[in-house]
Amino acid sequence: MEDKIRWWVPQIGDQEGKYIKQVLDKSFPNEGELAALFEQKISGLLHCKHAVTVTSGTSALFLSLKALGVRASDEVIVPDVTFIATANAVEMCGAIPVLVDVDPRTLTMDPEAFKRAITDKTKAVIVVHVSGRATDMESIISIAENQNIAVIEDAAEAFMSKHKEKYLGTFGDAGCFSFSAHKTITTGQGGVVVTNSGDTHIRLLELKDHGRRVRGTGGDDVHNVVGYNFKFTDLQAAVGLGQLEYLNSRLERMKKTYCMYADILKNTVGISLFDFDINGGEIPQWTDAIVEDRDGLDQYLSSRNIDCRRYWHPVHTQKPYIQSDHNFPNSTRLSPMALWLPSAFTLSDADIQRVSGHMLEFMKKRRTI
Repeated sequence: MEDKIRWWVPQIGDQEGKYIKQVLDKSFPNEGELAALFEQKISGLLHCKHAVTVTSGTSALFLSLKALGVRASDEVIVPDVTFIATANAVEMCGAIPVLVDVDPRTLTMDPEAFKRAITDKTKAVIVVHVSGRATDMESIISIAENQNIAVIEDAAEAFMSKHKEKYLGTFGDAGCFSFSAHKTITTGQGGVVVTNSGDTHIRLLELKDHGRRVRGTGGDDVHNVVGYNFKFTDLQAAVGLGQLEYLNSRLERMKKTYCMYADILKNTVGISLFDFDINGGEIPQWTDAIVEDRDGLDQYLSSRNIDCRRYWHPVHTQKPYIQSDHNFPNSTRLSPMALWLPSAFTLSDADIQRVSGHMLEFMKKRRTI
């Protein structure tokens, strides 16, 4: 049996320990100087004014919704193809997630479906940049501005991915990123909200730390507004700062991985990779494809010691948000055919060639049956 090729492998190097030692030497593992430094690094990388670290990508979405004024019974429009956390963050606010279908070319929100779903209760829209592919932000923002709807970007899978010379996550009122283990950089858990609005920045600071705009004493503090506890820690920031030192090489590997798959698998009947505008700056967090016999290919690769990851079920098929398939023809048809191929930045060129070779072999055998 050949060595295992995993779909994703988190990677920790030597640099993280250097920063962790700083935290331990200061005996202050809570949110402090390194968290602030990490925020500065993130805002600098994404060319935005403010970055606020939080406990997870989900909490980033929740706090963004709250900061932008979403309240109980408001409606928030969400694409049907996303990890369920996007809808759950809306529910955390007491608001109502309104699911809409996706563009079959990208699996991101269909702007026309968004437009049709707007009511007088619509307060916000959350777009999701699936696998690092840009949603049609020009159309979404144009529609939202005409209706006074806040735009939040779920860019959990789009760190450092660009659209028309601008980083995803910086188009709307707020952009949310995840640093969980399956992302370009990881802090274990953790996330960040970025914004160019000073007012939104202040509200985020208040909401993440019990109403305080600056770190308090825990005792003699004034709390003028309600807030919660979604603080980051310097231990997490230490890991993140170390991870950033490998960022450029990881981004190059992810782009090369996609380009190799695209070249080897081009014109393969039954397999269609989603397009990435590599030259325009899009970064494939993961390489994904539509496969006619998705489950058969997944099982075939697994038998050859190769892991893939099947796509999420459409949100409308999950019990908390169950709806008829009728309004979601694209997500209903395509999600069961969608597959993430091995995409880790630990992959070698030989690994990509091996995976692709087995994919071609499977499709050839399938056509002869």
